[in-house]
Amino acid sequence: MGAALALLMASCSGGGADNKATDTTGIDGARIIKASGEEWLSYGRTYDEQRFSPLDQINTGNVGELGLAWYADLDTARGQEATPLVIDGKIYVTTAWSKVKAFDATTGKPLWDYDPKVPGETGVKACCDVVNRGLAAWGNMLFLGTLDGRLIALDRGTGREIWSKVTVDQDKSYTITGAPRVIDGMVIIGNGGAEFGVRGFVAAYDAATGKQLWKFYTVPDRPGANEAEYLKAAETSWKGEYWNIGGGGTVWDAMAYDPELGLLYVGVGNGSPWNQAYRSPGGGDNLYLSSIVAIKVKTGEYAWHYQTTPGETWDYTATQHIMLADLEIGGKTRKVLMQAPKNGFFYVIDRTTGEFISANNFVPVNWATGIDQKTGRPIENPAARVDKTGKPFIVSPGPLGAHNWHPMAYDAKQKLVFIPAQITSYPYIPAAGWKPSKIGFNVGMDTANNAMPADNAVREAAKKATKGVLIAWDPVAQKERWRVTLGGPWNGGVLATAGGLVFQGNAMGNFVAYDSASGKNLWSFEAQTGVVAAPMTYSINGEQYVAVLAGWGGAWPITAGVLSDMSGPVRNISRLLVFKLGGKGKLPAMPAADALPLDPPGLTAAADVVQGGAQLYGRYCTVCHGDAAVQASGRGGIIPDLRYSGTLSSAENWQMIVHDGALKDNGMVSFAPVMSKPEIDSIRQYVIARANEDKALMTKKVAMK
Repeated sequence: MGAALALLMASCSGGGADNKATDTTGIDGARIIKASGEEWLSYGRTYDEQRFSPLDQINTGNVGELGLAWYADLDTARGQEATPLVIDGKIYVTTAWSKVKAFDATTGKPLWDYDPKVPGETGVKACCDVVNRGLAAWGNMLFLGTLDGRLIALDRGTGREIWSKVTVDQDKSYTITGAPRVIDGMVIIGNGGAEFGVRGFVAAYDAATGKQLWKFYTVPDRPGANEAEYLKAAETSWKGEYWNIGGGGTVWDAMAYDPELGLLYVGVGNGSPWNQAYRSPGGGDNLYLSSIVAIKVKTGEYAWHYQTTPGETWDYTATQHIMLADLEIGGKTRKVLMQAPKNGFFYVIDRTTGEFISANNFVPVNWATGIDQKTGRPIENPAARVDKTGKPFIVSPGPLGAHNWHPMAYDAKQKLVFIPAQITSYPYIPAAGWKPSKIGFNVGMDTANNAMPADNAVREAAKKATKGVLIAWDPVAQKERWRVTLGGPWNGGVLATAGGLVFQGNAMGNFVAYDSASGKNLWSFEAQTGVVAAPMTYSINGEQYVAVLAGWGGAWPITAGVLSDMSGPVRNISRLLVFKLGGKGKLPAMPAADALPLDPPGLTAAADVVQGGAQLYGRYCTVCHGDAAVQASGRGGIIPDLRYSGTLSSAENWQMIVHDGALKDNGMVSFAPVMSKPEIDSIRQYVIARANEDKALMTKKVAMK
């Protein structure tokens, strides 16, 4: 059989545990640890996750000559959050809905693509869009976590599936959006779902076969059911029957690894539900929520933990980017771990022992007045403890955090960490008589009565208090060195290079290069869409390239309502963009935007029906269709803005979609298990009311001009 025919047959064969990958140059731990700037072999480039490249061909002196080398259109008009990998001259990316694509990294020629065919109804389990953040590589395989909880091994040369493993209970609302890591032939993957009542864990699988090697739960089971000592120790930090509602603590993003210490560091997420009064009546630290946990990677055993937000009640995850570095502190070189989690404080922790070294807030916060420098515990503001007071309180930062999943970068020469931060607040209102639901957010907060009012003055004040910032932070002095203020939150992850540059995309639709020493804007490219993913860089045949996925989406655009388009009306036009010095490529002209008039039917329902619909909308619809029924991203092609929906005038069509699940393949499942037909119609009446309110506001604005 000829070699070409053999390769063709191999690429067409089905997946299975006995399939073998094609023979290409293999990836191992040594290659990742010693990675040159030419390739990008792991999510954060190297195990320390610093996202710093030693490449300097593109630098402060010539970055103005940077141009588009090539681009590739993507077939998923949802948020694009992945960091590409570059191996042996090929670039590999994941897109929304967990799809994978391979291109020639020099020319952009498509090589292969893979679709795991995630069922559309899985979308209702995803808190924050149907995104994916990337791949891992080992040997001649790539590893993908899918939204529906599978871990899949692919042949790097052909995209052929080698094995597939379901890693979660698919009857529960688990998802995977984060990138796996591979250490010594073990594929490490976590999951999400803490807003939906799951119990978090991270697990390791054999890269060759998919066999589970160990599993590390982040919160305890019921007392008496825990075998591991670290879980037994955590039992007393919980109250009530927490195990009946999951507990939360999902490991949905951050991981880092120290090969010398043999320790894997994972960031643990929020409680389920957020409101501790329901999750753990009587309080407690609720270990190991909102913690950085060190795990002995060979065995999956607990080593140490540091909890950033004990007894969290605000969705203050510690799943944000973790990076490792050696810093000179107090005249000594310390092996440290650094993190800027949602709660607004930047932490420096001894990564050998878990000892707290220092912390300081990098944005304004009001839930705590600081961190006790002796104990490492927050000094809480009692008024922010809405779970205890039972009273509303506007807390800074809000649930999307002072810093979310968007990766930071560290430049050891500048001794600076670059943080894609945001200044936000949120009116937390404890829900009265809350009970878990089979579908929808289970957070224990009132997401109806805290909706943005139809008042232009209030809306403008909220926008004025909300910002996006890129901060250069000195981790030793715990001080800001410079900042760039951006139009609004949800700006892209960061790349730092030896060329003295910091690259970042933003919500305004620009991809920008800054001087790492000063923050000066040196170059900018109009990407035609919001850029939330982190860039990366590579070199082939002596020529440096910079690549980034562009495509507006994620939690802020789909949930934040009127605040979601603070950076301007942003559309989703999903692409992979690749740049080089002297690049002459151009993007096609943007297609004309739909300019639909807001012309809802008249409101006929009684006030009590509308109010009931508001409560149900807040519980079941806000997370996808936006606060107060405002979905600014819907006009940009992500999720429909219901105020503009033609189904508002047809109760029958509305029921077909919401009750019968006619659009379940698009993620809009049937809500019949949790709502009656009259309740479903009350949501329609609420959206009609909101649409008419906003139409009146628009008319008033025009009249004032």
